[in-house]
Amino acid sequence: MSIEELVRKILENMGGRGNVLSATNCMTRLRINVKDDGSVNEAGLKAIEGVMSVVHDRGNFWEVVVGPGKCRKCADVCRDMGIPAAAETSTANDWQANKAAVKAGQKHSKVKDLLKTFGDIFVPLIPGVIAAGLCSGIATLIQQSVKGYADIAVLNIIVNILLMVNTAFMTYLTAWAGYRAAEKFGGTPILGGMLGMITTLANINTISQTLTNLGLPFWTITETDPDGLNSILRAGRGGVLAAVIGVWVMCKIERAIRKKMPDSVDIVFTPLLTLLITIIPYVLIVMPITGLVSTALVNLVAMVAMSTSPIVRAVGGYLGAALFLPLVAMGMHHGLVALYTVQLHTFGCVYLYPALAMAGAGQVGAALAIYLKCKKVGNHRLQGVITGALPAGILGVGEPLIYGVTLPMGKPFITAGLGAGFGGAFVNLMQVASTAWGPSGLLGVFVMTAGPNGAAMSILFFVIGLIISYIMGLLFTNLAIKPEEVANA
Repeated sequence: MSIEELVRKILENMGGRGNVLSATNCMTRLRINVKDDGSVNEAGLKAIEGVMSVVHDRGNFWEVVVGPGKCRKCADVCRDMGIPAAAETSTANDWQANKAAVKAGQKHSKVKDLLKTFGDIFVPLIPGVIAAGLCSGIATLIQQSVKGYADIAVLNIIVNILLMVNTAFMTYLTAWAGYRAAEKFGGTPILGGMLGMITTLANINTISQTLTNLGLPFWTITETDPDGLNSILRAGRGGVLAAVIGVWVMCKIERAIRKKMPDSVDIVFTPLLTLLITIIPYVLIVMPITGLVSTALVNLVAMVAMSTSPIVRAVGGYLGAALFLPLVAMGMHHGLVALYTVQLHTFGCVYLYPALAMAGAGQVGAALAIYLKCKKVGNHRLQGVITGALPAGILGVGEPLIYGVTLPMGKPFITAGLGAGFGGAFVNLMQVASTAWGPSGLLGVFVMTAGPNGAAMSILFFVIGLIISYIMGLLFTNLAIKPEEVANA
C-alpha cells in the first residue's frame, strides 16, 4: 500500500477530511486532532494494513502508530492535502475549543494531562536534541580517541563544526522551549521564545545584584561559590521549567491585554505590554521558585544515578528500566523530557536516560523468546508481526513491539521490563550518561558518550547493557510464557 493510500484510508476512518483539524507526527505515530470523536471508526483504523495500533487517551486527539519514517511521510501527505500541522492551527479563535478538548481528557488524570502537556511542548524539539547530541557525542569521541586532533586540519574543522551544531541548540534551549510553550498555550510564539531567551541573559545577574544592594537577598557569594551559582536569582535559574511556566503566565496576560486593545494598535502595543508586564513576575517570582524545583530534581537524580554507592546506582537503574514500559503504554513517558532537559541544561548530559533506554532492549529479548515459540507451535501470523517490528526494536523504536506484540499478550510486557532492569542496573552502575535523548537501541550508541569513564568506554558499557537486557528479557519471557499461550495469541 502506498503512503497516499494509507493516509486516505486513515482519513476515511477518522470521519472524513472534514472531521480532521490538524495532523502531525512524532517518532512512530501520526497524531490527529478531530472535531468529533464519535465520527471516528476505531475498529476500522486498527484493521488498516500498515496501522500497528491506535492510541486515544484524550478527547479529540488520536494517535495512529504506523512506524518510524512512515509517520513523517504520512504527515507530509496530510500537509500536501491542506491539513495543517498542530502548531499551524489558529489559536486565537480556537482557544476555547482547545480548552474543551483538554478538559474532556482530564477524566483520565490531571497528572497525566500535565505530563502530556510537557510532552506536547518538548517532543517537537527531539530532532534538534538528537542532532545536537549526536554531534556532541561524535566530537567527544574524536577528541578523546585522537591525540593531537587539533593539529590535524580536517579533524579540527570537523570537531568544530560538530560542536557548533551542539552549541546552537544548547545555548538557546530555553528559547526553543519558550517558543513551543507559547504555541501550546495559545500565545504568540516569538514572544515565548524571547521570554525563554531572557532566562539565560547576563542582565539577570545585574538585576539580582542590584536588588541585593537594595536589601533584597537575591544574590549570594561565598568562598565556595564566588560566582554566585547558588544565588536565588541568577542567569539560567529555573531553566526550561521557568520558561514553560513563565510563558503560560505570559499567554494569560497577552489574552487579557488583547481583549481590551483596539485593533488598530494591537500589533504594536499588545506584544510590548505583554513582555514588559510578564518580565517582572517572571524574574522575581517564577525564576527563583522553579530554580528551587530544578535544583531538587537534579539533586534527586544525582542521589541515584551519580551516587557514590554502587548498590544505590544499580537499584535505581533496575527500577527505572523495569518501570519505564508502563509509562510508555500509558502515554506518560513524554513527561520525562522536562526532567531530561533539566539535567542536560545543568550537567551538559543526561544520566537518567541510558538506564531507561534498556526497556526497549528488554522488549527485543521478550519478542525473540515469543518468536522462537511461534516457530514451534506454528503461529505464523504473530511470527510475521514480530519479524516486521523487531528491526525497529533493535534500532531503538519500541512502540511497534509494545502495541503489536508484548502489550496485547500481557505477560511479555511484564517480563520484558523485568529483564530490562538488569541492563538498566548495569549502565547506571557504570554511570553511563547521554548527550541527548530520543535514540535508544543501536541508534543511541553515539549519544551515550558522556559520564566519568570517557566516550569509548561509555559506548562499550551501553552496548553491554543492551546485550544483558536482550538476554534477560528472553530468559524471563521464555520461563513465563507457555507454548499454548503463544499458539492462541
